[in-house]
Amino acid sequence: MIGQIWTTILIQPLLNGLLAIYQLVGNLGVSIIILTTALRFILLPLSAPSLKNAAKMKEVSPKLDKLKKKYKNDKQGLAKAQMDLYKQEGINPASGCLPQILQLIILAALYNVFRQVLGSVEGFSENVTQLLYPFINLQQDQVINLKFAYLDLTQPDTFKLGNIPIPGFFLMAAAGIQFLSSKLLMPAVKTEEKISKKTESKSDDFASIMQTQSLYLFPLMTIFIGFRFPSGLVLYWLTFSLVNLIQQLVISKKKNAA
Repeated sequence: MIGQIWTTILIQPLLNGLLAIYQLVGNLGVSIIILTTALRFILLPLSAPSLKNAAKMKEVSPKLDKLKKKYKNDKQGLAKAQMDLYKQEGINPASGCLPQILQLIILAALYNVFRQVLGSVEGFSENVTQLLYPFINLQQDQVINLKFAYLDLTQPDTFKLGNIPIPGFFLMAAAGIQFLSSKLLMPAVKTEEKISKKTESKSDDFASIMQTQSLYLFPLMTIFIGFRFPSGLVLYWLTFSLVNLIQQLVISKKKNAA
């Protein structure tokens, strides 16, 4: 029952949307870019609160640093002072949690769609054709154009250096944009490191270490996963990350101009 609801509400509309775009442009790579970009803008009302919240957190980072110095030996006092600061600045640390969960659900469905279509090398499976709306004029033996630039969208974006695989351009670009996006959302990591060294609380050191590690860990994970996944999914992740980065920069710019 739950699986049927998941398919009807999310998988089927996304699958038909992707193939409808493919009918217009005739290239699956371009279709992935268009659909992913459109979804990012459709989901903007859900993601905007967390992006705005991150921009505010970056603004108040110097004030948080001062609080850590002031209450370096008083964890309870620091927690209360931080909450008071958040209230004063109109920051809700938990804002955007539900929207983020909804976004992840939609993105998981989109991933499922791409995986099914990318598996249609020699034509659509019966499972796919059963989900097509009447206006999608594609037959079961339809061969999809899986070429995009130098990519075969069913294969990982890698090159061989001798016998050693190395990441391709799109995979490296996805990791690079992931790094820039994380850097933008992570307020004053270097300052946190300096402050944590001056405080006696090991929790500051732990938080600083986790921030720094996550800054590099997620891009590395993107590359590692990209070695195993079809490049069509890498193209999707690159587009998603790029549009997300642009949205972050626009919201940050508007916030600074206000």
